[in-house]
Amino acid sequence: MELKEKFKELKEEKEEELKEMKEELEEKELKEFKEKKLEELKEELKELESEEEKELEKLEEELEKLKEELEEELELELELELKEKLEELMEEKALKELKKELEGEIKEIEGGIRGGGNEDGIEEELKEELEDLEEELNGELEKELKVILEEELEELKEELEELNEGLEERNWMMN
Repeated sequence: MELKEKFKELKEEKEEELKEMKEELEEKELKEFKEKKLEELKEELKELESEEEKELEKLEEELEKLKEELEEELELELELELKEKLEELMEEKALKELKKELEGEIKEIEGGIRGGGNEDGIEEELKEELEDLEEELNGELEKELKVILEEELEELKEELEELNEGLEERNWMMN
């Protein structure tokens, strides 16, 4: 009997040792698995970071291209605006020259009337006509100038809006 008990005790000890070894092995395998998984995750993270950097570089390049295109468009728009303004100024100058010519003609007529001794009624009528012409011309000049200024103001507002949108897009992309 004693032998049976010893065998049983020995068996239990060996089973306990086996159980402990099994647990140690499982812990070791689990630890190795975790380390391996951690390394894999680190590699994936590096790859993702690399891809993210490439995407960021692409976005920066696209942003630079968009910026250059916007600058070119603005230059063209400004050039067109300057041409239009120059044309308007030339028209305005032509109107002023016409006004001077009309004033000169009126003065000649007034001089002829004064020199010829005609009636005061004709002189008064010509003065009124001159004043009417001046008022009409000044009114036309004011209207044209107002239209020009309103158009320029609208164009400048549009440019400002476009610039703000471009800056907002740029800031959004950068963020």
